[in-house]
Amino acid sequence: MSVFASLPPIWQGFIATFFCYLMTALGACMVFFTRRSANKRVMNFVVSASAGIMLAAAFLSLLMPAIELSGEIGLTDWAVVSIGFLVGGFFIMACDFIPAGSNKSSALLTLAVTLHNIPEGLAVGVAFGSVAVGVTGATIPGAVALAFGIGLQNFPEGLCVALPLALSGKRKLHSFLVGQASGLVEIAAGVVGVLFALTVKTALPFALSFACGAMIIVVVTELVPSLAPEHKRTATFGCILGFVLMMILDIALG
Repeated sequence: MSVFASLPPIWQGFIATFFCYLMTALGACMVFFTRRSANKRVMNFVVSASAGIMLAAAFLSLLMPAIELSGEIGLTDWAVVSIGFLVGGFFIMACDFIPAGSNKSSALLTLAVTLHNIPEGLAVGVAFGSVAVGVTGATIPGAVALAFGIGLQNFPEGLCVALPLALSGKRKLHSFLVGQASGLVEIAAGVVGVLFALTVKTALPFALSFACGAMIIVVVTELVPSLAPEHKRTATFGCILGFVLMMILDIALG
């Protein structure tokens, strides 16, 4: 952690979002080992743990620092974070107007997932940039934990892009390449997020709360609906475990 913390923030953001991309690619490569679908209980645990991590990260690493920074620079905290949260949430909701759930159009499915990855990459980049500019409450462990949570969420996401393509008759290699490509935009968004945080500090509270709103809506619209109701207890345990893991990484290590 100490070596990573000594790197320039742009490299931190790049490495962290590259990890998120690798998790997308890892999820997509599962198509080579999956005939029809992944084990529902295992997928439920992974997705629910990701939801717990992202919920904790949204509040501990994004919303709370946004509120504190707003006060420090003389902005009306409740107004700034509310507007940012709403814009971030509506951004994700706008992406959901694309009929991503339909296997009739693999291009729309891939586009929807790619669009969802943009605010996730921005969130990671802004988190590391916030540490560099000294935002109260922003820490390297917190930013790393946020990237870890998003990376876990990207694993089933990569599979969810690649698997429908394979089931529709596409070659597995083609399905994998399309699935992993949906995560590449996250790296670019992460670097942009770092640069934004370093150059426009007064806009950081809005950016942080925007990312928080985006994260919460991703959990509500993408992760929760994908959980299988017959494995509700597994999902509950995974969410609790993910939330606690995020708290340990963000608070205890921070």
